[in-house]
Amino acid sequence: MTQAAPEALKGEDWAGDMGTRWLANLDRFEGMIAPIGAALLAQADYKPGERVLDLGCGGGSTTLAIAATVRPDGAAVGLDVAPMLVERATERAAAAGSTARFICADAASATLDEPPFDRLFSRFGSMFFEAPVPAFTNLCAMLKPGARIDLAVWANPRDNLWMMEMMGVVRQHIEIAPAVPRAPGPFAFEDVCYLEEVLTAAGFSGMEIVAYEGDQPVGGPDASPEEATDFVFASMAAGRVLEEHGPAVRDAARADLLALFTRHYREGEGVMLRAKAWLVTAHA
Repeated sequence: MTQAAPEALKGEDWAGDMGTRWLANLDRFEGMIAPIGAALLAQADYKPGERVLDLGCGGGSTTLAIAATVRPDGAAVGLDVAPMLVERATERAAAAGSTARFICADAASATLDEPPFDRLFSRFGSMFFEAPVPAFTNLCAMLKPGARIDLAVWANPRDNLWMMEMMGVVRQHIEIAPAVPRAPGPFAFEDVCYLEEVLTAAGFSGMEIVAYEGDQPVGGPDASPEEATDFVFASMAAGRVLEEHGPAVRDAARADLLALFTRHYREGEGVMLRAKAWLVTAHA
């Protein structure tokens, strides 16, 4: 078994490698997390005329959905640090005739030339800040007093079998150092008490949480076990690390991942594994 560096699975270089991987597999990524995004949009319940900032908008699918809801007098602005994703989102908006707009900037430090927003939305875009309190303080300054935020963040990894079972296979082939609690990454806010500390220190209050639980299609709806395996290797940090350890490790891990995904495959649905997220609201 070979050793992987502790930082090997971070994969949060969104302006570089991770953003490029997300773009190359955009439809599969978005299809995988679409049910959680839909639940968060339903909870947010946007109204015509509202101005909404979509944090970590990625390819812009949620921003486009928000724009369609707040029109004609509202605004939906997507904010992302990845230039390649902002470019694709802008192309999508133009093709759809949408009023959604997109800005490439680091939300932790950006000063937007925009009127204050009524609302803030983020589907898995808020967990990667190196210094979350200053970052959320900066976001708070972009909002009107009393503005509501709606965030989706991953719950504990043990409640996310799509991650736990996949990482169980990876750890059979390479050693992965344990995750550092509260470190930037997908599960930075698994501890909602910590998230509340961050939001309170940044000027937000009244945090409320609803748990989302459901089966998640690895690689998107209808992906076959082979397509789900290819997706992991092409787009996820675990696949990247396995590739770096040579063909013997890669091929053995690929066979085990394929076996795992075959066990969880459902005809007409895809490779379905349990997911849990927190749907969070608070006010500036």
